[in-house]
Amino acid sequence: MKPSSFPKSIGSVTLSVVMTLLLLTSCSASRLDMGSLLSGAGKAVQAMTISDSQIQSYVHQYVAYSDQKNKVAPADSKYAQRLARLTSGLKSVDGVPLNFKVYMTDEINAFACADGSVRVYSGLMDRMTDDEVLGVIGHEIGHVAHKDTKNAFKNSLLTSALLDGVASTGSTAAALTNSQLGKLGESLVNAKFSQKQESNADDYGYDFLKSNGKNPWSMAMAFQKLGQLENSASSNGLQQMFSSHPSTTKRISHIAERCRKEGIQPPAGCTLK
Repeated sequence: MKPSSFPKSIGSVTLSVVMTLLLLTSCSASRLDMGSLLSGAGKAVQAMTISDSQIQSYVHQYVAYSDQKNKVAPADSKYAQRLARLTSGLKSVDGVPLNFKVYMTDEINAFACADGSVRVYSGLMDRMTDDEVLGVIGHEIGHVAHKDTKNAFKNSLLTSALLDGVASTGSTAAALTNSQLGKLGESLVNAKFSQKQESNADDYGYDFLKSNGKNPWSMAMAFQKLGQLENSASSNGLQQMFSSHPSTTKRISHIAERCRKEGIQPPAGCTLK
């Protein structure tokens, strides 16, 4: 789900990657001389050496901007209290501290960022049981654990109009304006995780539910509900959210097959076979 990969080290940077970045940052120019090409290549290579600490700083800026632009459920609301109860034992993933908030909107979505920020939409909570919500959260945390979110953010950052600013700051993170953060957000929304990344996150969510004493059938049930809503989704973000995912039917079948192999019985009310 939204708010996708990128070379792990500068040693793996190839000429084709650099040229791709050059095309992305200079496609509006009708003519380019060799000097501008070399300058652009230098900026691209410099930007691709961006450190994890810089990425975390940019992510923090983006999350703060996102929280400011959305209506966040107050701590005493039923949504915030429910989410706090569901996530009370979830402190960190791979050393990254987790923090949770609810966005008050009828949209059906949830996302996690590389800094451990997890945001759940009230529209999703309205349609899910506690265990189903937790399954979706597990899936999103899976993207953090697998570094999908960090790579997605880095990729969006470096292929956006912010490339020059990122490259020029050297070893420090630039302070991005609200306009820049808004453009970055658009880039992130349009970015997509691969189907393999989504499938791996599904498996993480399955194991996440089991490790927290929950029935992993709940994840398949959550997918079933999302699938039922998918065809009628015109403005709640579901169509875009599902555009890069494996088919809902396959996801349900995969989770159900794992449950059956492990002899896990479906909970009361489960209509899956």
